[in-house]
Amino acid sequence: MGVRYKRVLWLLTGVAVLLAVGAARLAYDRAVQAQFTELNDRGASTLTLAASSLSGLLSRFERLPALLAEQPPLRALLRYPDDPAHVAAANRHLRENAERSGASVIYVMNRDGVTLASSNYDQPTSFVGGDFSFRPYFTQAMAGGLGRFYALGTTSNKRGYYFGAPVEIGRDRLGVVVIKIDLDQIERAWAYDDLRIIVTDTEGIVFLSYRPDWLFHTFGALDPELLARTRETRRYANADIGEIDHMTGTAPGGHAVLRTVAHDGGREEFLALQTDMPRAGWTMQVLLPTASAYAQALTLVSSGAFALGVLGLGGFSLWQRRRQLAERLAVQSRAATELEARVAQRTSELKRANTALQDEVAERRTAEDRLRQTQAELVQAGKLAALGQMSAALSHEFNQPLAAARNYAENATAYLDRDRVPEARDTIGQILGMIDRMTRISRHLRNFARKPNEQLRAVSLGEAVVGARDVLAWRLDKAGVSLDVQLGDPAPVVTGGLVRLQQVLVNLLSNAIDVVETTEDRRLHLHATPRGEMVEITLRDHGPGVPDALQARIFDPFFSTKEVGKGLGLGLSITYNIVRDFGGSLRVANAPDGGAVFTLTLRAAHQPALDAAE
Repeated sequence: MGVRYKRVLWLLTGVAVLLAVGAARLAYDRAVQAQFTELNDRGASTLTLAASSLSGLLSRFERLPALLAEQPPLRALLRYPDDPAHVAAANRHLRENAERSGASVIYVMNRDGVTLASSNYDQPTSFVGGDFSFRPYFTQAMAGGLGRFYALGTTSNKRGYYFGAPVEIGRDRLGVVVIKIDLDQIERAWAYDDLRIIVTDTEGIVFLSYRPDWLFHTFGALDPELLARTRETRRYANADIGEIDHMTGTAPGGHAVLRTVAHDGGREEFLALQTDMPRAGWTMQVLLPTASAYAQALTLVSSGAFALGVLGLGGFSLWQRRRQLAERLAVQSRAATELEARVAQRTSELKRANTALQDEVAERRTAEDRLRQTQAELVQAGKLAALGQMSAALSHEFNQPLAAARNYAENATAYLDRDRVPEARDTIGQILGMIDRMTRISRHLRNFARKPNEQLRAVSLGEAVVGARDVLAWRLDKAGVSLDVQLGDPAPVVTGGLVRLQQVLVNLLSNAIDVVETTEDRRLHLHATPRGEMVEITLRDHGPGVPDALQARIFDPFFSTKEVGKGLGLGLSITYNIVRDFGGSLRVANAPDGGAVFTLTLRAAHQPALDAAE
């Protein structure tokens, strides 16, 4: 029977292993598909925002050439192109409009395509005198329409988008007003690791890219006819048009992926999403690295397999134990049958055997009861462990006061036994102080968790700072962060709501703690300074600071510089909106000697309450 049992056991083990491998493979495929779906959703949002920002930039300047074409200085220039006074007036007028609108260059060409005046007339790269009649924006405008064209400037050697509009006086079309927009600012805004965006023109040539080595290259062979047209219009001046080494494929869920050569010579894979910009004739793509999706899927499946393995091992051990118990009971049953056959001869032995058998059965039942109780205790221990993690912060804040209160209580008892009432009274006062501290912490936590509905009123900045500091005391201690608070004496009184002002301070302090907890200098400085009708509150850290390219977007919703999964990018956006509700402002800058400085400006309060509801 032992050999047969072993064969069955090996057969069951083999089947279980095959099922486990198949289930793991299926689970991994499902996990990868889910990760790619999430990655696709995130990329779609990024693509929409990027396309909107680029389209918005172009729309801002689209109507300006036609408006400038109606300006008297430009019309006078085209009537009297040889008059130095009109040329000087037109140059000044174009420069003022370029500085006011933010355009790169604005210039006027006559009907032959020769530039008569330009906003950069006194610069080394002046367009004055240049012949740009070969550009499509000139020919389109002279035909009576709005000229559009993207190109690399032949004079400035800078990339730009051109809008051209005809200047018409009566029935005569005397020239063209052209505005050039510098798109380098868009590319600089995209120049960080988490955003990989490329834009291609109608011929499929990359002209905006997070990778400089991809500029003026194509994904695939360029059609000779299209290449000839590009060279005819000198769209990219003398730049060499090359091809990008790449491969395309399909990921789980039917998502398109792009495989290219990385900077270090290795291969990297991206989830590629694209959208058309029909007005400009461009195609925008967002590339999201897929390595993290595969890694997260593998982590999920590995964790699940480990958990199932532990449960399977536990079940197998329990089955083995029950089987052994069943075999022992069967042996005991056969022994009891034999004893019953000899009952007449050995009544006393049978009684002792029956008694022993009952004791052993009772012991087995007790063992089973203990096993069930142990299992229940393990389940409860797991629940308590989860609750322990949630209450770690409160335990840290309450344990020390409770321990101190116990010592003070023992001292007070000793003083009373010795009839030393004054010392006992002082010790009881210390106990009351500890109780007040725990009450204050509980009140701050309860207030912080409660949905605020109070009105805007005069709020003591000192009270709000104390509340925020009490809420974050455990994090400051755990991370070893020191907080230097200087509010002045007395502390300023500002207009706002106590609960939401505490929320603002907690959000800003939490972000600062996240920044400095991995640095050597873990100091934070919270200062307040009255500025007339306003109060300026600054929070400075000694971390790496905020890159200049990110300062304008750090308060946008869902914008985060943290790793995926460590933040939704809503904390600073919520903080910014709360401050605006208070009638204040919030900005960020970098300190000259390193670190970020968040400046919170609030109105100084001169009355106890206001009418606007918080």
